[in-house]
Amino acid sequence: MQSLLNKKIVLGVSGGIAAYKTPELARLLMQEGASVQVVMTEAAQRFVTPVTMQALTGNPVYTSQWDKSISNNMAHIELSRSADAILIAPTSADLMAKLSLGLADDLLSTLCLARDCPLLLAPAMNKQMWQHPATQRSAQRLIEDGVTLLGPASGFQACGEVGMGRMLEPAEITEQLIAFFQKKTLLGKKVLITAGPTFEAIDPVRGITNQSSGKMGFAIAHAAIEAGAQVQLIAGPCDLPTPLEATGKIARTNVISAKEMHAATLANIDCDLFFAVAAVADWGIAKPAKEKMKRQGISAPNIEFTANPDILLDVAKTVKTKGGKPYPYCVGFAAESTDLEKYADEKRKRKGIPMIVGNIGPDTFGSDLNQLLVIDSIGSKKIAKAEKLQLARQLIQLVAKKI
Repeated sequence: MQSLLNKKIVLGVSGGIAAYKTPELARLLMQEGASVQVVMTEAAQRFVTPVTMQALTGNPVYTSQWDKSISNNMAHIELSRSADAILIAPTSADLMAKLSLGLADDLLSTLCLARDCPLLLAPAMNKQMWQHPATQRSAQRLIEDGVTLLGPASGFQACGEVGMGRMLEPAEITEQLIAFFQKKTLLGKKVLITAGPTFEAIDPVRGITNQSSGKMGFAIAHAAIEAGAQVQLIAGPCDLPTPLEATGKIARTNVISAKEMHAATLANIDCDLFFAVAAVADWGIAKPAKEKMKRQGISAPNIEFTANPDILLDVAKTVKTKGGKPYPYCVGFAAESTDLEKYADEKRKRKGIPMIVGNIGPDTFGSDLNQLLVIDSIGSKKIAKAEKLQLARQLIQLVAKKI
């Protein structure tokens, strides 16, 4: 899946040590299907050469507003008119200040001023430079002018200090650029998602769990952020990275057991949309042993089970009406080994929710691929097998129409 297929990106590079990351960024953008046209300032060429960027992108690199290779001698016009977006990474404090004031004294700043496409900046500078009131004023003016800032992040800096101002990694910038182009159908909405398995302790070292990897729930969180939502993710035991964490639009709570997930979910129930994606254990252990249970010959221990709280059912009981629509709108998930549509729809009715999503096929656990069956009161709709993020984007668009 190439999420930037046929997108034309002008990749600006200003002076800064973070320019060493820009070749990798160009490679990732092209890997996602984008056509990349590089424009470099004079200072940028002290850190990475135009030859490098041309070799990676297959396109000539522009460095001067007086470049005669463009027929009308107006590179600042021609380059911006054909672009879907201008992305500058790294963006120095100097360039931020110039752009915030509308100054244009070289090719990169001039084409930004002459553009009729979106402008995205990935700031990169020393922490004192980022924290300086002048830089903060520049950032605020740019945001007010509709410019999108990607980062910066906090971390180790070339000067040896640690703090805010570090440019996002190329993969993070690529993810955020992809997110920028997605339809903002959930803009201003709060989305709550449970994901992954739960673990029910038998003793301090043993427990009962399931095969859920959390990938589908995390993909839905990713897609919801792309669609403009603020996301609260309640994650069971899994080692997946928090999706689009650098955007600041996601909060993650890690839990272990079904009871912990139940408590965390109800504590965050003030939302517009709830996706119950987690594979929650139906039963817990009535009396977990406080110490490791020792094996006694060939006999097995007697373990007493107890029913866990039903998270989806309890959330559904809190639903109210807002503007004639259920609030929160609840979407359940069902994984069945047989008769998926029958059992999933029975579960939807039993829980009293408007929509349920069935995982089709026995090989979905842990896989990057899936196929879905979406069921509501009107009927059912199959979403063909694809990568889970692609499926999540389609599901988000379906649900957005309902709310």
